[in-house]
Amino acid sequence: MSTLTPSGKPRLPNSTLFSYGLADFPVMLAIMPMMLYMNFFYSSEFGLDLIDMGSMMLFARVFDLITDPLVGYLSDHTKTPWGRRRPWMVASLPFLMLGLYKVLIPSEGADLWYLFTWLMVLWLGWTMLMIPYYAWGAELTTDYDDRTRVTSWRAGIGSLGQLTSISFPVIMVTFFTLDGFGEIMEITAYAALILTPICVLYTVWKVDEKPNTGGSSMQLFDGLKVMAKNGSFLWLVTAFMISSLGVAVLMPLNAFYVTAVLGATENMVPFIMFFGTFAGIAGIPFWLAMSKRFGKHRAWIGGFFLVTAISPMYLFLGPGDFWFMMPFAVISAFGTGSFIALPNSMKADVIDIDTARTGENRAAQYFSAWSLATKGASSLGATLGLWALGWIGFEASQGMLNTPEAIQGLVYVYTFLPSSIFILAGIVIWRYPITKERQTRIRAAIDRRDVRRAQAATQIAPGIAE
Repeated sequence: MSTLTPSGKPRLPNSTLFSYGLADFPVMLAIMPMMLYMNFFYSSEFGLDLIDMGSMMLFARVFDLITDPLVGYLSDHTKTPWGRRRPWMVASLPFLMLGLYKVLIPSEGADLWYLFTWLMVLWLGWTMLMIPYYAWGAELTTDYDDRTRVTSWRAGIGSLGQLTSISFPVIMVTFFTLDGFGEIMEITAYAALILTPICVLYTVWKVDEKPNTGGSSMQLFDGLKVMAKNGSFLWLVTAFMISSLGVAVLMPLNAFYVTAVLGATENMVPFIMFFGTFAGIAGIPFWLAMSKRFGKHRAWIGGFFLVTAISPMYLFLGPGDFWFMMPFAVISAFGTGSFIALPNSMKADVIDIDTARTGENRAAQYFSAWSLATKGASSLGATLGLWALGWIGFEASQGMLNTPEAIQGLVYVYTFLPSSIFILAGIVIWRYPITKERQTRIRAAIDRRDVRRAQAATQIAPGIAE
């Protein structure tokens, strides 16, 4: 097997890709119950108002306007014998683990302020871990297609974490007694608390940082100004933010749709996600192949089209139709495989434009902006979904009955709101300008400049010695 990419650059070994991607496993394992069950659980068990919860999540993201750019800037400027990225990942663990414990295993009588406080702690740990981690991935290789391998491995391993998170309750429901979403969240929390330090520390131990990444000399706000002039980045981050918004609307609504519209119990929700996650993982190699043939953004649009095309089928389901929903959910999840792998690979390509213009590597600052957009979209999506349920008069608290109008409103929200958002994302990314050919030219220019700098340094060094 060749060890070079088609562009003639060293091909990353699979062992490195596995070791790097492993850190994403526990993060995705832990985030699944937050996306799927948390809103339903806190509203039904603790009686939190849906509109109040949505507003709180949106307000909490104001904190990220400070932490995300700051962590990105500090990570780019960190200088240790251990590298720039790895110290931040290790330092994130106490915050991340404490926040996970408190959010997923809430104290008795938890209220809106309890949830707000511990989500803030959790998101701080998330920021400290994921911004340096993603920036590190962008620096592992400069090859257009090899970058997609990096993100595909990470996404695949992360999807296995999601699958594991879903498998726990499926196994418990099948073979044991499980008491709803509360126990699902608790089981997942303990698994995440054990696996997070193991996987993150393994990645830090086994994967080397590139020694010549050229940290930024720009001050924080100067760097943000330059970033704002990177049109391709703005194009990409806007499309990704919109698509993340659609996912964030869709995922929490699954629990409400399955229980209120299909009449299934809470324990059946993990089955939808279990088979859907398998389909998402299976979709990653397919969308990777499509990206090589048609380009990354065209393949991503194909995923949007597939998810949107299947959405109207949910209009025709009703009480007792849980298993009829399964094939539609699986096909839709297959389409989301493009959401998982491709945009993250495209991020590294737009960072190359900045590097070509400035001569500096400010990957973490870019990933901080990306993280901020992603988390903002996630919060806004959850907020829109909860607000929509509140506006149609849907009642989530235990023992409350909903009118037929409220149930039908839920069907319309679940069917049309996410798909409309995905259509908008596809329209935005349609004319995205970076192709494989353009990225190759940009990267070649960067490499030539690096060679000239290295040659100049070797010519200066003898003179200094004399």
